Amino acid sequence: MILGGDLGGTKTLLALAEPQADGLRIVREQRYASQEYTSFDDLLNDFLTDAPTIDAACFGVAGPTDGRDAKLTYLPWQLSGSALEQRFRISQVSLANDFAAAANGLALVAPAQQQTLQSGASLAAGPRVILGAGTGLGVAGMVSDGRRYRVIPGEGGHLGFAPQTPEQLELAHWLLAQNGRVTTEDIVSGPGLAKIYAFLGGGPQQPEVIGTSALRNTDPLAKHAVELWLAAYGAFAGDLALHWLARGGVYLAGGMAAKLLPHFGPAIFLDAFNAKREHQAIARQMPVHLVCEERLGLLGALALAAEGIERAPAPQSITSPAG
Repeated sequence: MILGGDLGGTKTLLALAEPQADGLRIVREQRYASQEYTSFDDLLNDFLTDAPTIDAACFGVAGPTDGRDAKLTYLPWQLSGSALEQRFRISQVSLANDFAAAANGLALVAPAQQQTLQSGASLAAGPRVILGAGTGLGVAGMVSDGRRYRVIPGEGGHLGFAPQTPEQLELAHWLLAQNGRVTTEDIVSGPGLAKIYAFLGGGPQQPEVIGTSALRNTDPLAKHAVELWLAAYGAFAGDLALHWLARGGVYLAGGMAAKLLPHFGPAIFLDAFNAKREHQAIARQMPVHLVCEERLGLLGALALAAEGIERAPAPQSITSPAG
């Protein structure tokens, strides 16, 4: 039996799965509100009540990790692989950056859970980039070694914000006066959407409320905030695509894009993505895909846990229990 987890500032997804000849079969899966637990150990203890022996576990964490220890960026949780092994009697525990886990989950996403926003001119085995906005802004690169993609984790969301319009420049100055440094994550994230709304003259508001108001077209300021957010997101994604020359594809994960882009359409995002001056033609060659599978990081963590068992090959499929 293997255990996988996707640990984020808002939610944590956990699953137990059995390795099989043709992939993995999930036998138990649960979603938790992360902030309801003071430590990950307490949450995991709830999940593993009456659990069978676990051979390997992998947890994708929203923050940097060396593979054995990690502290989540937006939670007071500190994880130790060795401590988890001892307390829960797990043979092997590994930790991965949450978007490194998400990158490893891409091969397991059903075609119905992906939407192509820009076809581009894909290159077989070309570099890939995956990014996604939620509580923070996750980023990972993917480079082929000729047999499979190798994931290169990073903290790209904390790169400095690069304004592309006069309004974005005003926003950057407004944030600079408050924070002393402005990162892309300060804007392209859930909390970032709330900051944009405040900058435009709205009061303090939760990003979920702003997004819902924009989707229902009940608040012009919320609609403006989402449009500014999508433009900033698109520009940053395009910058990453140029950095990696991601002709293998740019993959947008995270719940915010999956909720907002289908309603607003890809035009705002793609106009900013492709606005790369002398490199506009290159940007238009980059395929852009929207990934709507909420469990992407969880699937990737399960795949990594499975690989940890006697150097097993990466699973090609994951099935969930009926119902």
